[in-house]
Amino acid sequence: MYGKRIMQMVLAGVLCAVGMAVPMFMPKIVLGPMSFTLASHVPIFLAMFISPLITLAVCIGSALGFFVTTPLIIALRAASHVVFAILGAWILRRKPEILQRPLSLLLLNVLLAAVHGLCEVLVVSPFFFAGSMFSVQQMAGGYVMSVLVLVGGGTMLHSFIDFSIAAALWQAVSSAVPQVKQLQD
Repeated sequence: MYGKRIMQMVLAGVLCAVGMAVPMFMPKIVLGPMSFTLASHVPIFLAMFISPLITLAVCIGSALGFFVTTPLIIALRAASHVVFAILGAWILRRKPEILQRPLSLLLLNVLLAAVHGLCEVLVVSPFFFAGSMFSVQQMAGGYVMSVLVLVGGGTMLHSFIDFSIAAALWQAVSSAVPQVKQLQD
């Protein structure tokens, strides 16, 4: 038990470090008010597969990386990740067999992508309506296009892709290293 906690703490630290490094080194794709940092959610999803506490730590660490390297609106979007990630970690804690069932995993991915998109829309909306942090060109696209489609829909797609990457990594690592499954709470 004591060794398990140390391994969880070390893994949380490594995932936090990766979560902080991703916004510093990974390419960003910017489409109007939306920005995508490649693989930015992968450490969070990996943490989610382990435990809610590790998920919370990685969400905080990842958000700190964004607060240091990106504008406020993007950093706040990163901070909102705690909502979908803790929800996913809680679901997986109650039903860990989801990780072994492809259809259940797909449904979880879709659910979390929708919650993720909604959270980011809620973060971005006040900035849009206040007219701050959006260019005239982005404002001209209107709320539906600029916020709901680009931010909400784009976030859902980005989330879905990163979850899929993390799930594939998790399956490979947990199959190759049996001790990884023992880390789950």
